[in-house]
Amino acid sequence: MQKTLRDSAALRWLVLILISSLLFSTYWFYDFYGGIKGLMEREMGISSEEYGRIMSSTTFANVIGMIILGGIILDRWGIRLAGLVFGGLSFLGAIISAAAVAGWFGDDKSTMLIWSITGRVLFGIGMEVVCVMVTRTIVKWFMGYEMALAMALNIGFGRLGTAMGMAVAPDLAAGGSISPAFSFAAILIGISLVFFIIYIFFDLKIDKQRSESGIVTEGEVDEEKFRFADFRKLITNRSFIYIALLCMVFYSAVFPLLAYAPDLLVNKYGFSYEMGSQGEFAMFGSAVLGTAFIFVLLLIFGLSFSMIPRSLKKNGHKLLSFMVISVLFLGYVYILRDVFSEWLVNGPKTASLIPMGTILFTPIFGSIVDKRGKAATLMMIGSALLVFAYLSLSVFNHVYLGYLGLISLGIAFSLVPAAMWPAVARIVAENRLGTAYGTMFTLQNWGLAAFFWGIGALLDFVNRHRLSDIEAETAAYDYTIPVLMLALLGVISAWLAYKLKQADKLQGYGLENPGITQ
Repeated sequence: MQKTLRDSAALRWLVLILISSLLFSTYWFYDFYGGIKGLMEREMGISSEEYGRIMSSTTFANVIGMIILGGIILDRWGIRLAGLVFGGLSFLGAIISAAAVAGWFGDDKSTMLIWSITGRVLFGIGMEVVCVMVTRTIVKWFMGYEMALAMALNIGFGRLGTAMGMAVAPDLAAGGSISPAFSFAAILIGISLVFFIIYIFFDLKIDKQRSESGIVTEGEVDEEKFRFADFRKLITNRSFIYIALLCMVFYSAVFPLLAYAPDLLVNKYGFSYEMGSQGEFAMFGSAVLGTAFIFVLLLIFGLSFSMIPRSLKKNGHKLLSFMVISVLFLGYVYILRDVFSEWLVNGPKTASLIPMGTILFTPIFGSIVDKRGKAATLMMIGSALLVFAYLSLSVFNHVYLGYLGLISLGIAFSLVPAAMWPAVARIVAENRLGTAYGTMFTLQNWGLAAFFWGIGALLDFVNRHRLSDIEAETAAYDYTIPVLMLALLGVISAWLAYKLKQADKLQGYGLENPGITQ
């Protein structure tokens, strides 16, 4: 059989970087709000409920099935056209949001709120279909190779976007205005669209090669046209139902917490929003570049820990490489010890380290799924860790137990996605993955719409008798009940993962089996 571009490991990983840039930039925009929640409330004059409404608006159109429609469009149009259209839509939404906070549509609270919500709605439609498109692209290039690892690294790029967005946004807003943070985030999406256009040339080439080698025939092209009977089969598949519900519940527990985590740390443990002089690390006179440099090095160390030892054949070489990387990492931490000590009492910076932890753990777990399998079991373990994390952050008040809860949250945030997304590709045929992922993201958005907004509304409700004191900064929000509500979602996630494991035994998709076949 004729070789194609996907048979080259170097080209596969180059493609992964190009398409993952879209995930990096959209997740940056999706989550950077959490780093400046307090600043947004002060500058825009909004409440926690209104902040939650803005965050929840990302899901509004997707709640009524826009991602399913986008998935169907992806299956019909293909990766290239769908990526350009929906990537462009997320860029447009980001621009509108940036213009809103800059006062282009008016500087009164209601106008800024309406246009901020409008921008987030458009951004949300584009972003979610982009996530589906990127995941399907990875299946196209990595099926039969290191697919779980590739998906894990792709998730790592998204988590890096989340971490850097939360950490850098306060630096960009240090001049007293949140507008630069919004403008910078929008520009990043525009840059990533350029990278996607570069990817299109590789996609055109591989489609031509697959056609010439007989991998894709005319009959198969006709067969790929969407039929609603396929959708009916999809939503009556027991294994797919459980994994789709697990996706909804798990992410409903994680993403809303990330949006409120900096504020939780400030209010519960007395962390700060402002950075002290010791915590500032500047490059070329810029704190933004300094923070970005720290995160890039954390990314390099995270990938080195998870990938270099596993690439070596001899156990002695693996141990030596791990020791060398560990020494270099400890030296890096020692040199920046004053910076990190300040970061660990700063709300946005500490919260940003949660998704950074996923960069270390997600590739490790993805590699385990590739080589050992146990996808459903790992999803059960990750969901249980989520419960522990939220009990630590709600019921108990000791700051060190809070740190342990954040670490557990980071591991859970790595473990479940690393096992979940490759498992979907086993349950669903490749030419229906756009529809399958679109369905899952739609359910996910139902949960996010409820809990992004619900936590903000519940936070205002349980603190209703002292909101005036909170606004005067003489009292703090009590996050206990909202976070306990998220802990309950962790329990439900663990049960759904258990039911998925049972269903897989009956249907025989092999979710517990290794993934590498070549």
